[in-house]
Amino acid sequence: MNTSLKLTVREYDEMVAKGAFDGLSQKIELIEGEIHAMNPAGPRHDHIIEFLTHWSVSNTDFNVVRVRVQSGLSLPDQESRLEPDVLWVKADHPTDRHPIADEVLLLIEVGDSSIDVDRQRKADLYGRAGIPEYWVVNVGEQVIHVFRDPTASGYGTMKTIPSGKRRTSLSVPSAELDPGELFR
Repeated sequence: MNTSLKLTVREYDEMVAKGAFDGLSQKIELIEGEIHAMNPAGPRHDHIIEFLTHWSVSNTDFNVVRVRVQSGLSLPDQESRLEPDVLWVKADHPTDRHPIADEVLLLIEVGDSSIDVDRQRKADLYGRAGIPEYWVVNVGEQVIHVFRDPTASGYGTMKTIPSGKRRTSLSVPSAELDPGELFR
């Protein structure tokens, strides 16, 4: 017998507001109506997020792009509230709620122990939501997987960018990144 409880984003938000998750020893995300524990970040994961945060802020215009780090993204059509590692959103998005897919310019996840979830389940979820560009920094392989061309079933294209090859963002073409810079 299946005893799992499916939640809507609204129910999840109400639980958060009422403190239902206060005191948990680990972070959680709502993915397709189910609460999932997030693996604790290791020092290498944290270092890469720090680098990406600095790179993002240095390569974007605050009047156009807001850089958010490990903060909420609401995908109500997918019954999901995620906390991507780095998120570029349109500067004019409302500040009284979490950003939604239409406001996302670039989403980056750093995948170490979570690499399979990031490359498969989250890629499908973000693609179906219409997020135009999704990068997965693959810590183990020291590459960046770039997903583009969102469709109703996920992303239409995925390219793996190795060290020594620079990649630009669709939303800010002047923002170039060589994966090798992340792993020095």
